[in-house]
Amino acid sequence: MALELREHFVKYEALVQMVDAVFERVKKEYPKEVFCREKCSDCCYAIFDLTIIEALYLKDKFLKTFTGKKKNDLIEIADKTDRVLTKMKRDAYKEVKNGANELEIVGKMSQERVRCPLLGEDNLCVMYEHRPITCRIYGIPTSTVGVSHICGRTNFKQGDAYPTLNMDKIYTQLQLLSAQMVKEINSEKIKMHEILIPVSMAIVTEFNEAYLGVRKDG
Repeated sequence: MALELREHFVKYEALVQMVDAVFERVKKEYPKEVFCREKCSDCCYAIFDLTIIEALYLKDKFLKTFTGKKKNDLIEIADKTDRVLTKMKRDAYKEVKNGANELEIVGKMSQERVRCPLLGEDNLCVMYEHRPITCRIYGIPTSTVGVSHICGRTNFKQGDAYPTLNMDKIYTQLQLLSAQMVKEINSEKIKMHEILIPVSMAIVTEFNEAYLGVRKDG
C-alpha cells in the first residue's frame, strides 16, 4: 500500500488500547469467569467482518510481518477460507431471497464455524499482537443492538449482571475512523466506510489506490 495511513492507524491503535483496558479490567474483576488462555482458540472459528480501517491495518501489519514462502502460504490459506465464506454468504442470500426469515438466517450464520487463516498449526494466532478488536473482547460479556453475548467457554452466567462492553459504540467509532480515512485520502468511494470485510479477504486483497478509489485530480 503506497498511501500514508500512519496517522489513521495511530487513531485506530488508541481505540484498541481502550478496548484492551476494558478487557483487562473485567478479567481482573472476574478472574474465575474469564476463561481466555493460551491456545484457547474457540474465538478463532467465529465468523465476523472488519471495517475498512481494521482491514487496512491488518494487511499492513501482515505485509510487515511475513515475506516469501510463509507469506504466500498464508495468503493461499486465506484464499481457500474466503472461498468457503463467500459460498456460505451466497447461499444465505439465496435463502433470504427465497423467503427465509432474515434474522433466522443471520442467527444460523453466527453459529457456523470456520477456522481463521491466521490460526497457526500450534493453535496460536500468527498475528496476535495485531489481531482485530473482535478477537480482543471475545472472552468478556458484550452487547450488540441490545442483545447480550457471552463466550460459551467462560463461566459468566446468562442473566446475571456483569460489566458489559457495548459493541455498538465500538463499531460506531470504527466507522468514524474509517470515514475520516476515506475523506482524507480523497476517495471517490464515499461510502467505503460502510463496507465489511472478512479477515480472509483482508489478507488476500491488494488495497491499492484503485481499490480505495483515490482521486488523481486531488
